Amino acid sequence: MVTAPAPAIEQFGVLPYRVESSGAVSILLITSRDTGRWIIPKGNPDPKLSPQEAALLEAHEEAGVEGEVGDVPVGTYRYVKEKRAGQVMPVDVRVFPLKVTRQLDDWPERHERSARWFSIAEAAGSVAERSLRALILSFRPAGANVPVARPERSEDRAKGWGMLNIFRAIMPKEDRFFDMFRRHADILVAGADAMVAMFSGEESVAESCRRIAQHEHAADDVTRDVLVAVRRSFITPFDRSAITALASAMDDSLDEMWQTAKAITLYEVESFEPQLLEMSQLAAEAARLVREGVPLLRHVGRNAHRLHQITEAIVHLEGRADELHAAGLKAIYQAHGAKRPMTFFIGREIFSHVERVLDRLEDVADEMQGIVIDHA
Repeated sequence: MVTAPAPAIEQFGVLPYRVESSGAVSILLITSRDTGRWIIPKGNPDPKLSPQEAALLEAHEEAGVEGEVGDVPVGTYRYVKEKRAGQVMPVDVRVFPLKVTRQLDDWPERHERSARWFSIAEAAGSVAERSLRALILSFRPAGANVPVARPERSEDRAKGWGMLNIFRAIMPKEDRFFDMFRRHADILVAGADAMVAMFSGEESVAESCRRIAQHEHAADDVTRDVLVAVRRSFITPFDRSAITALASAMDDSLDEMWQTAKAITLYEVESFEPQLLEMSQLAAEAARLVREGVPLLRHVGRNAHRLHQITEAIVHLEGRADELHAAGLKAIYQAHGAKRPMTFFIGREIFSHVERVLDRLEDVADEMQGIVIDHA
């Protein structure tokens, strides 16, 4: 029996904060009970409570804080939760701002967790999830005086960030990287559009697969250009590892589109389940968000908020694709699993390839978000 991947579950959390007399913002983090890493208070929905009330209850039980919870979430981030049976489940946490007005000396989980106030930069540098880091860095409560921040890390200070920034300011930038990223993103959109045309029947399978192959080869060329430019450039717009990781993530997305086309060609598939069309349309939407986002990296600080919105939207598209993947697998199993198992196995492989296209596009979003966190 084939077990479909579980869709993301939803939780509600708070970002506890206070505005100091200087106008600076402090963020309260707590430690998790199992690993001791820094997180925010969060928990599962309660059917008897509104999302804000559920989040406020978690703040009281896990962190011992009370206050004014906002009506509008500051954002959503995803993490992976491992169940006791070894099952891994994605979790989407909707985060509400909590202006702390009271911090208790005693609370239900006082002896199970530690709680500590951080600056925005320190808090962002202490959490593990990139999307949560970006959410914290972009947080701007009313009445606060928040400078543009980046996570503080001891290794950064050791490398002399101040002198490096001065050095970069007086040296010419290598701007051709942004042109290559844009070319790569254009190819990404073209490849996704070819998948949509194939699954919708707008053009023949053979023609769509031929076009996807062309786009994959073109993406390989751009990736090679990026790698050569990184080796030859004295000054780069941001970290060399970030440049190569972003280019590789986009290239991996095209590679997975090509793997999809090869599987369809190999098994001579001519008709497709409706969920495959919907998943390909999500991929095309995500690719267009990438194309919108990469030029914004030229001025990361100025465009940090929009880049955060773009990367968060891509993550949500990948989550919707996971749900379609599960529904599609169930449909083909019910239709063919018992009497035509080979048809089911072929369909499952194609669904898996398309799902991985969305996974790789989420990797692109993660790399873009990492650049924002490190360079905004």
